[in-house]
Amino acid sequence: MSGRFPARVRLANRPAGMIATVMMARRNVLEIIPELAVNQPIVSGKTGIRWHMVMDPESLRVILKDRVEDYPKSVATKLILNPAVGESLFVAEGAHWRWQRRAVAPAFAARHVTALGPVMSAAASASIRRLEAAEGPVDLFAETVAATFEVISDVTLSGDEGFDRDIVHHAINGYVAQTAKVSLMDVMGLPGWLPRPGRIFSGRELKRMKGIADRAIAARAAAGRDGAPDLLDLLLDAEDPETGRRMNRDELRDNLLTFIVAGHETTALTLAWALYLCAFDPEVQQRAAAEAQAVLGDRIATAADVAALPYIERIVNEALRLYPPAAFLSRTAQAHDRLGGREVRPGDTVMLPIYALHRNRLLWENPDGFDPDRFETAPDRFAFLPFGAGPRICIGANFAIQEAVIILSSLLARFRFDSIPGRAPQPRMILTLRPDGGVWLNVSRR
Repeated sequence: MSGRFPARVRLANRPAGMIATVMMARRNVLEIIPELAVNQPIVSGKTGIRWHMVMDPESLRVILKDRVEDYPKSVATKLILNPAVGESLFVAEGAHWRWQRRAVAPAFAARHVTALGPVMSAAASASIRRLEAAEGPVDLFAETVAATFEVISDVTLSGDEGFDRDIVHHAINGYVAQTAKVSLMDVMGLPGWLPRPGRIFSGRELKRMKGIADRAIAARAAAGRDGAPDLLDLLLDAEDPETGRRMNRDELRDNLLTFIVAGHETTALTLAWALYLCAFDPEVQQRAAAEAQAVLGDRIATAADVAALPYIERIVNEALRLYPPAAFLSRTAQAHDRLGGREVRPGDTVMLPIYALHRNRLLWENPDGFDPDRFETAPDRFAFLPFGAGPRICIGANFAIQEAVIILSSLLARFRFDSIPGRAPQPRMILTLRPDGGVWLNVSRR
């Protein structure tokens, strides 16, 4: 596909000023990244507060692993996420994070992830049935959201009928749309206790979502369990092995919602972008389909098949490189440091533009190109960060990869996906990197 690149964000010519930054971030957070960021290891500037964008793997190792306590999540990140998921595993810092991580870790042990394979296979089967019944162009992002929400609702709540998928997904979308936009007050570095316009109106959807989770937890605690434990059972049993501490009801709810939100949105995005990329390059798609058919025949993929589908896993990794769901992270420095030769002071915002890291010309050959075979060789550990790294690496990373390979291989073995001229998706990030307008493709049986 020489001379052609899949959809990409048009980066800024140079670092923008305060007002321009706010305007671009409200449209697409990634537009605040200057073109310099894909050619340099670090870019620094000031928009009310000092900031540094870091694309240097050695500096990222310091931030995410060596001195992680000195780089907690930024004030802006906490302002966005606290109202939805409280001080859950995703947001908490220090000792409060550590005990929760220790308590929850057994739920994501390899044996539990493998045991959830049948749920993922069932979701793949349901997706196939929906696509077989579809006529005309299909929005594959809507389809992958449906598939991955089936997985996470079954994994977290064993498919409890009282858990309304549409209500929860609508609440999540409403919350993201209203609260996740960068505020001028954040860019200016004003204190977090000042209310942000646009974030104070999201309470109704949030209360509804939390109410559903509270009722599900109460019902499970009263009724007990039947059969193999799901994630809610494992959370109810979760205990810090060092202190014996267990989660109270608020902590249970906030962590359950964290896993529901993060556990379907990110994998749905990865699958949608992977299908777009396969349609973009029919030769890659044909090779992947041949691998899937050789391994699966007429059956649905299972967890046991993942190791036999290396090319499809490389496609998943390349989709995560080009379109990382968490494409832009930020931290607030707590101590003096030097990163990439730049002075970092306490209070500086340290940005991790994963989108720019994954396309940095110092780190990747043909960085804007689609080439799954680049993952035949493992990249530098801190040059490829779709799930983060260090002690706070995404606890569900193996879950997500297994789910994506099972569903993607099952679909590619049965269907051909073709691009529609003039309908390429546009990468747009508010809280996650979504295909603006969906991923519309023609779908036909092989």
